[in-house]
Order: sequence, then structure tokens, then C-alpha cells
Amino acid sequence: MHTLELAEALQAAGMAVTVIAMGEPGARFFRDVSVPVRMIDTPPWADTLEERVFSWIDAMTAGLSKMRDDFDIVHSQDCISARAAAKVRDAGAKFHLVRTVHHVDDFTTQALIDCQRNAIIEPDQILVVSKLWQDRLKADLGVEAAIVTNGVRPERFAVSLDGDRLAELRRRVGAESRFLYLTVGGIEPRKGSRFLIQALAKVKASRRNSPVLAVVGGHSFQDYREYREDVLSSLQGLGLELGNDLILLGTVTEKELAEWFAAADGFVFPSVNEGWGLAILEAAGAGLPVVASDIEVFREFLVHEEDAILTTVGEPDSLAAGMARLIDEPATTRRLRKHGPALAARYTWNTTAAQHIAIYESIASARGKTDHELATDSQAT
Repeated sequence: MHTLELAEALQAAGMAVTVIAMGEPGARFFRDVSVPVRMIDTPPWADTLEERVFSWIDAMTAGLSKMRDDFDIVHSQDCISARAAAKVRDAGAKFHLVRTVHHVDDFTTQALIDCQRNAIIEPDQILVVSKLWQDRLKADLGVEAAIVTNGVRPERFAVSLDGDRLAELRRRVGAESRFLYLTVGGIEPRKGSRFLIQALAKVKASRRNSPVLAVVGGHSFQDYREYREDVLSSLQGLGLELGNDLILLGTVTEKELAEWFAAADGFVFPSVNEGWGLAILEAAGAGLPVVASDIEVFREFLVHEEDAILTTVGEPDSLAAGMARLIDEPATTRRLRKHGPALAARYTWNTTAAQHIAIYESIASARGKTDHELATDSQAT
């Protein structure tokens, strides 16, 4: 989402942009994209994460090598493309390599730890989306990073459902007369899914008309099957039922995601580790009241009780209390709904694009290019 929205905003501002991505032959993005796209074929799916990472780096390196002279700036959004682009640059390509570090994963194998570290120290310029990660990269790796904010397109989520469609969606998850919580990101450790399930059980146990939680997403390059199965196997012991209290919607279309934001009563996002929290901005833009964890990066742009209810990270009791407030305190819900669109409006993709253009122009200036030359040069993201 960040890549596509940024690319289109850069193009609208007059930049020449190409998106480079990996996918199976004939693969397309989840939506149409207005900028040129070049696809690099993915290698066969490997059994382990380590094997997948390094085989994808090799495939991306081979693909980028064929484009090495096509761009002045290559802007990577992840470890795989950063490592690949660094290899192509070091082999003689003349482009300037920029990398946005959205967050740092907690890998357990030394090979992946080293790979992630190299993907941060090898680029020519590092960007981050929050002060938290700027400070961490400086402290942990001695890397100086510039901050560029994330963005949201509020009109994308300003969806008004007619009565029939609203009833259809809520009926699909059994929420005709029940409070409907929504979360985005699937079931994985970084999203705090275990704590969310435990909190849901506590909310259910405290009232006669129990709520329902719908989970959107779940597709990931990493393999969270063991964690997911462990979380789902805990449902019965918590007094919850899959398909009744917890609904897994999986991957949905862009249009349907906006509809789920419109159909839900509240949004819950108890992450334990995030680079920013783009889904919170999307929910706020849709006018949904938000309950989130109080991790440092969320507190950079959320004010407790004004923009969201912030709960203690990793504590189901605190999360359950925050979730219950959305049911029990109509005035709180109205206040959060009112503040949400104003919060989202402060973080537009046009603002994000302007921050990037300033950085690109400083790179061009250092390389002796004029602003006019930069505007007609190619940027790859």
C-alpha cells in the first residue's frame, strides 16, 4: 500500500516513477496502478523462510541487473529489494540506493539477522516512518535516518453502505445484533493476536450479548502457521468459537476492505511492534473508533482519549477494558468517530510525496543535477 500510494503521489507531483515488484508470471497488484510497473518472476517457493529470502534476493538481483541503467534513484521498501539493489549497485550500476525501513523484524537465525542488518547499512540513504525507528537505528546500528511520514487517502475509506449491503456484511459474520470489532493484519505475533483473542474472551464473559471479532488479512511472506494454530487452538479453552465469536475473513479486495471499515462498530489494533500503524489511519479515516496498544510509535501520532483508546501493550485485561468502552460509552465512541477523519487528514500521501521529493532533490543536487533534470529522471520504487 505504501509503495503504490507513494508512487502515484510522486507521479502526480511530476516525477517519473516506475514500480518494480516480484510476482508469479501474469501476477497483478490488488488494484490498478497508474504508474508503469515492471514485474520480476519469483523463484519456486522454498520450505524455510531463510531459503525463501535468499532465493528471492537472487531473483531480484538478476531482474534488477537488466534495468541497472534505467534509473537514477532506486528506492527500496524492504530487505529483499535492498540487498538485491545493493548488489547491482556494487557491481557498477550508477543509481543512488534509498531504503525505507518500516520496522525491524525479530529474526532468530544468524543468517537472517545479518541479512536484515546489511539491508539497513548498505543503502546510500535510509528513511524511516517514525521517530522511534530513527532513534533505534541510530542506537543499534549507528545509522542516521531521515523521517518521512506514512499517508492515507481518506476518500478511499469514506464509504457509505446502503442498508442491504450493510445487512449482508454483518449477517456474513453473525453480527446482525452484536457489536462488531474489526482488525486488519491476520493472526501473527507482531499484531498481538494472542492478547486480542484473550481480551475478546474477557469482553464476552462480561455481557449477555457477546461481540464478534472479524479479522481481515493473513497473507505473509513469513510463516506464522505454528503461532496461528496455537492461537486458534486456545479458543475453546477461552470460551470462544471460531466462526461465531471469531471470523477469519482472509484477504479481501480493496473495495471490500473499505466496506468492512464502514460495516464495523469499532477497530482494534493491539500490535506489539509496528513501523507506523497505517491501518489505524485507514480506520480513523473511515470514522471508526479505535482501540490500540500504547506502543511508542502509536503515541507519536495518537492522543489517548482523543484519537484512540490506548491500552497497555501485551495486557489482555487492559485491552479488554478498552474494547468494552466502545460498547458501554456511547459518548466516547462518538468523540473518537468525530476525531478520526481529522486525524487522517493530517497525513496525506501528497504530504508524504513532498517529503520524498525534498530528499530526492537533495540527492540530485549532490550529484550535480538540476531540479528540471530530476523531474524528468526515473525513480524506481
